[in-house]
Amino acid sequence: MELSRKIGIASLLLMASTSAHALEKVTFGTNWVAQAEHGGYYQAVADGTYEDCGIEVEIKPGGPQANNRILLPVGKIDFLMGGNMLQAFSAIEQGIPTTVVAAHFQKEPQILMTHPDQGLDTWDSLKSINLLIGKGGLNSFYQWMKSEYGFTDEQVRPYTYNSAPFLADKRIGQQGYVTSEPYAIETEGGFEPNIFLIADYGYDTYSTTVETTLELVEKKPEIVQCFVDGSAIGWVNFLYGDNSKALEMIKKDNPGMSDGQLEFSINKLREFGIVDSGEALTLGIGAMSDERNKSFFEKMVAAGVVNSDVDYTKSYTLQFVNKGVGLDLKKKLEGK
Repeated sequence: MELSRKIGIASLLLMASTSAHALEKVTFGTNWVAQAEHGGYYQAVADGTYEDCGIEVEIKPGGPQANNRILLPVGKIDFLMGGNMLQAFSAIEQGIPTTVVAAHFQKEPQILMTHPDQGLDTWDSLKSINLLIGKGGLNSFYQWMKSEYGFTDEQVRPYTYNSAPFLADKRIGQQGYVTSEPYAIETEGGFEPNIFLIADYGYDTYSTTVETTLELVEKKPEIVQCFVDGSAIGWVNFLYGDNSKALEMIKKDNPGMSDGQLEFSINKLREFGIVDSGEALTLGIGAMSDERNKSFFEKMVAAGVVNSDVDYTKSYTLQFVNKGVGLDLKKKLEGK
């Protein structure tokens, strides 16, 4: 009996050892330094969610000195955090063999801000003032603003990612991210700016996408599915559960990140439905649809941002999303 028990224990230990060695190691490159906007992925690592389905994920932060995008097609990383679908459209145009497999932000977090108490509290009122817009924004969402709403080039002033000009001029607007720049304005300027989330005015791209190679999709779809499902569960736990371990990991990777900024960002992700809104409410976080991608593509063509002959349907796949992953967990967490 004692021998049998020892054999049983030895077998369990062997199985555990084998299982641990069986984990597929993959690398996920983010598009900036660690922050709350990456929380779902850190949560899935911290909770062991990725490991539960068979992968060991290393998060490789981006930043001003890093360009993880060029590492994906050459096989140096396995998954990449994209910005929005414009990058995916561009990849198709350039013949880069990558594809979007999930979209963890249902809304692009890009905003415009104005000072309060200046009569600049409507979208149309923004047409009457100058706007601080960066080069990237000028070549993307601002072209749509011109095409869709009649904004003009004459309004644009260069944005250098310094809020001092905005703080100094109450009659100027500034671009930013809903999770970031308003916090800087509140802490440095002592007031809450008016926030205009451009997604709420029709800029309907998905954002914080997950891209991978066509080769990985074809040869190891189970790895892709694991990452997509694990990330969805990670985001549910990060937004609605105990995210303390994930926050500690974020601060370890980015020691300059403050608790105040993290709290602000998480609150804005929830308040504006950046991650969990629209299709994600019924299909699960990471959801995408053909109709939505078609709508955004057509808007970008009309705005002269994307060529009409780009086959945008090759820029993404619905193979791994829309399965309702995490919906039951969300109900459980919200029911506590």
